[in-house]
Amino acid sequence: MTIPTEHQEQVELVKWMRQTHPQHRIFAIPNGGHRSKTTAANLKKEGAVRGIPDLFIPSLNLWVEMKRTKGGVTSPEQKDWIAYLQSIGHRAEVCKGAEAAKAVILKYL
Repeated sequence: MTIPTEHQEQVELVKWMRQTHPQHRIFAIPNGGHRSKTTAANLKKEGAVRGIPDLFIPSLNLWVEMKRTKGGVTSPEQKDWIAYLQSIGHRAEVCKGAEAAKAVILKYL
C-alpha cells in the first residue's frame, strides 16, 4: 500500500474543510516546493520564511502543519515557529495525515 504524500493529505483536508465547514475559511502558506533562485530571493524579500505551518484557519486561530502519516519529519524551523505561535496564544498543531488534522479541527470547532 502506498502512503499518501503530504500534498495529497493536505488537498484532502482542504477539500473536506471547504465542503463541511465553509463558514471557516482555510488557506495555505505556499512555502514549499522548488523555485528558481530569483523567485526564492524575491519571496524572501516579501517576507517568506522557512518553517511557517502549511495552513491557517483564522476563525479558529489555528495553524496546521501537515505531515504524511508515516515518514514526515518536523524541521527545527517548523518546531520553532509552532512554539512561537503557541507562546503568543495561537493554536498550532502538527498533524500526521488528513484524518488527524480533521480530528484537531473538530476539537476546536
